[in-house]
Amino acid sequence: MAGDGGFDTSRSAAGKRSPWLVVGVISIATFMEVLDTSIANVSLNHIAGSLSVAPDESTWVLTSYLVANAVIIPISGWLSNVIGRKRYYMLSVALFTVASFLCGIAPNIQTLVIARIFQGIGGGGLAPSEQSMLADTFPPAKRGAAFAAYGFVVIVAPVIGPTIGGWVTDNYSWHWIFLVNVPVGVLSLFLVNIFVDEPKVLVDERKALLKKGLRVDYIGFILVAVGLGCLEITLDRGERDDWFGSNFITATAIVAAVSIVFLVIWEATRPDPIVNVRLMAKPNLAAVLAVMFTTGVILFGSVQLIPAMLQQVFGYSATDAGLAMTAGGVATVIAMPITGIITSKVDVRFLILGALIVSAVALGHLTDLDATASFDDWAWARAYQAVALPFLFVPITTAAYTGLKPTETNEASALLNVFRNLGGSFGIALSQAWLSIESQTRQSRLIEHLNPLAPNYASGLSRVETALRDAGMAAGQVTQAAQAELYRMAAQQAAMLGYLDVYRALMVYTVCAIPVIFLLKAPPKGQAAAGG
Repeated sequence: MAGDGGFDTSRSAAGKRSPWLVVGVISIATFMEVLDTSIANVSLNHIAGSLSVAPDESTWVLTSYLVANAVIIPISGWLSNVIGRKRYYMLSVALFTVASFLCGIAPNIQTLVIARIFQGIGGGGLAPSEQSMLADTFPPAKRGAAFAAYGFVVIVAPVIGPTIGGWVTDNYSWHWIFLVNVPVGVLSLFLVNIFVDEPKVLVDERKALLKKGLRVDYIGFILVAVGLGCLEITLDRGERDDWFGSNFITATAIVAAVSIVFLVIWEATRPDPIVNVRLMAKPNLAAVLAVMFTTGVILFGSVQLIPAMLQQVFGYSATDAGLAMTAGGVATVIAMPITGIITSKVDVRFLILGALIVSAVALGHLTDLDATASFDDWAWARAYQAVALPFLFVPITTAAYTGLKPTETNEASALLNVFRNLGGSFGIALSQAWLSIESQTRQSRLIEHLNPLAPNYASGLSRVETALRDAGMAAGQVTQAAQAELYRMAAQQAAMLGYLDVYRALMVYTVCAIPVIFLLKAPPKGQAAAGG
């Protein structure tokens, strides 16, 4: 069955309905899952206090989810083929929903971490299945608009997540950041069951696969679980545990490296691999994965840094810091429809090139701000950066399926999400590591000047003492308080300079990633990808 200029609609998840209905239905679960990756961050202190655990122990609430997500995403393409795409998608939504309820009623940290593992397993199966559905439902000429509508929730959810999480926690309790997923998940299951089809051709392919005898690649699965699981633990906990100064982090890093190397070798030689790493040998997809990795670094690295800086350096509340980030969400809302319209009309390489240049300029603008910057300054700075994100996400996702066979969309979608998440994990981990190094270096240099022999120390101390006396402080406390205030100001300035150094490093990284886009191959206008 063909339509839209020869595009084969036999694999469409829409059936005889409008394909845009599929976009709307699957976006519900997408928003719920992507939001959950960031919404819990601002509630960790409340969770630690409520469950009577140390703040460091509560971070396993985040790590457990990320590890489970990292393990399930690369094998989601295989699971989708074996179980059936619609069935696997609904199982993922159901598992995520039930796990969210268990998170919300968890009586202790152990139960919460276990529930988060199951939540991560359920959440990891959503995005690959959804993107495969869209690639099979929309012809290449319309995929840009479809992925723009879908990408809206993928990009906006992490931006507004901290704001929503802070507000819910401040006004209700941390339990509700998980319980709110339950009605959303139930609604998603109901709508998917009614409006999303399992095409007959996919049913036949699954029957043929099972008829041959299902051979499970157990070794591949173990290598995926151990390799990516240990890698995620290394990246997520490295900064907290002093990186390779910790025997635990050193061990997880070594195990991750060895497992991933063996994974690639093993999967490349299997007739039925659980992760189709051979797809990465295709030049276009390899370039797409590299650019998607870069997008993950930029998106998650900066999204995590800016609100932390506003709270640490400027004293913003979690809610106010989240509101400053909301300007980025508004910019994305405005840019996303434009991206969808022009992606099918303009060479995707030019769109990605422009987006990377704008991202680099926006990061450069961040380095020009200082401790006197206002709320509006930071809101606009975030908006400048966020406006480029749709022009990265949508063209990259659209270009990923160029030259692939229809039977390869599940595996390609899984790899695309693996690299996006890995980029995010590396972006956050490396940004935090660089921030720690630069802040400490800056602070040591500034504190060198806080001694009586420094030329400006006496005058600076005198000004602070005068201000404290004018504020009514007792004379016997003025000198000690003034010295403490100078040290506080030095530490604050060092932290600010450290953040600016990280933004500068991200800018350089973005510029260095630009040459990769010239390896991309734009899909022929209005035509299906090879084999499509």
